Amino acid sequence: MMDTKYLTPAQIVAELDKYIIGQYEAKRNVAIALRNRWRRMNVRSEIQGEIIPNNILMIGATGVGKTEIARRLAKIADAPFVKVEASKFTEVGYVGRDVESMVRDLVEQSVNLVKARKKEEVREKAARIVEDIILDALIPPLKVQSKSNAGFSPSVGDDMPSSDEELNERTRTLFREKIRKGELEDRKIEINIKGGGGSNIGMIGAGMMDEVSMMNLQDMLSGMMPKKSKKRKVTVAEARKLLLEEEASKLIDMDEVKEEAIRRAEDAGIIFIDEIDKIASGSRKGGGGPDVSREGVQRDLLPIVEGSTVNTKHGVIKTDHILFVAAGAFHISKPSDLIPELQGRFPIRVELTNLTKDDFIRILKEPKNALTKQYEALFEAEGVQISFTEDAIEELANTAFTINAEVENIGARRLQTVMSKLLNELLYDVPDKIPAESKITIDANLVKEKLQNLIKNKDLSQYIL
Repeated sequence: MMDTKYLTPAQIVAELDKYIIGQYEAKRNVAIALRNRWRRMNVRSEIQGEIIPNNILMIGATGVGKTEIARRLAKIADAPFVKVEASKFTEVGYVGRDVESMVRDLVEQSVNLVKARKKEEVREKAARIVEDIILDALIPPLKVQSKSNAGFSPSVGDDMPSSDEELNERTRTLFREKIRKGELEDRKIEINIKGGGGSNIGMIGAGMMDEVSMMNLQDMLSGMMPKKSKKRKVTVAEARKLLLEEEASKLIDMDEVKEEAIRRAEDAGIIFIDEIDKIASGSRKGGGGPDVSREGVQRDLLPIVEGSTVNTKHGVIKTDHILFVAAGAFHISKPSDLIPELQGRFPIRVELTNLTKDDFIRILKEPKNALTKQYEALFEAEGVQISFTEDAIEELANTAFTINAEVENIGARRLQTVMSKLLNELLYDVPDKIPAESKITIDANLVKEKLQNLIKNKDLSQYIL
């Protein structure tokens, strides 16, 4: 398997094609942006630090694939990724989330990614430790008091293992084999699980502190408070799951994790800012109410995108080389309604096209996670085989496209509502009325029968879909 972190732009587009239909221009631009990261990291001269990413602004209606492109890109790169909605942020001084929280979320995501990888590296060692803990809970090792300490005079043969010790060791060996073969999974044992000490920051005026100070204080207090352990009676299977997480955490160096996570977030992090059009003042009018801080949010966003330093509970992070991908429908406002400084920080602009009926047909058939394949897997879990004829897929695509045109265009998301409406009754009947080993074929006539009324009755379509 090729290393997906270092794919060429053409290979990145080919990977995106497995999940996203069309939108070649958008895929091409994000592929170049991703490859440019590898190129920057391999620049040998001092100019490396001066090379900044070309942030991307995607313009297109809802449901055309903007978010999916960014999300899949992050998966391909195995990079920290967060999606935020610009409309959720407020200008400094107003109640709500501040823009720096998106960077803190990115670092948190990066820490989780690095921690998961480190845990995987020590999993084998942790599993051996857990096996010993479970074995000790099932058959405790025999503690033999030293004979000399007990008032006995040592004599020949006293250092030889007693019959009790030999029996205990043989029993432990037997049970170890049973544990490894999974023969004792349902056996109940008592284990110690460590819990957090906890702290109540509210007692010391947390309301007056910023988010980072609160997090740092909480970490400091929880570090000072001793972690209590409590006994729990669980099955061997549950014990293994609980203890594996705990023992793996003990084996990794969290300081090392945090350092690597900050580095990864800085060099490979992707922040997807959705609904950026909602903070653009289309009318350019002043006024109060909920829109009063739109331009203020843009001005708060500017230094983050330009490159600044943000304090997080895991350390300080520079945002200079984070890739920002912004997206919006821009139905009411235009990209030029954003403040000029922010516009300049999104030099690559891509307009995503509305999806056609043919695109809908391809979306239902081609992607690795196509809806038809998802429903086939759901029915297969019940032992029921469901299949879709070509004319059924065409009818589904036509229905979704027609409803989008007549009610409201929500892009490919319409396919989910239409498929749900079509198959919900069958999903309800499995397995009570439709037993395992059954075969169901969805054809065009069935699609028309289930969905025809929705197309005829626009009011009903608006209400249901």
